[in-house]
Amino acid sequence: QVQLVESGGGLVQAGGSLRLSCAASGRTFSSYVMGWFRQAPGKEREFVAAITETGRNTYYADFVKGRFTISRDNAKNTVYLQMNSLKPEDAAVYYCAAGSRVTSSRRDYDYWGQGTQVTVSS
Repeated sequence: QVQLVESGGGLVQAGGSLRLSCAASGRTFSSYVMGWFRQAPGKEREFVAAITETGRNTYYADFVKGRFTISRDNAKNTVYLQMNSLKPEDAAVYYCAAGSRVTSSRRDYDYWGQGTQVTVSS
């Protein structure tokens, strides 16, 4: 069992940056693939980024490549999402998730946080 708690969301102007954090409970954090997803009002939850257990490999949705960076610190049981050059269309609730394999499908992640709101003003 893993419990996930996101933080770091807020209001930022277009072009600005935010760093999201997701703290995990339990001693098995390093055995999970971690992902970030987002959901805007009226839209499906969509994949943003994922990182393998050791952090060696990362994967991104095309719409965030070059702007967002996912990373993890297994000693701190935390995964991060650095978001730069934010656009109004990036506004959403951002969720972190833990799973057993790298995938962009939300159905393959077993554990989810409660989400953190990101608002981008134009």
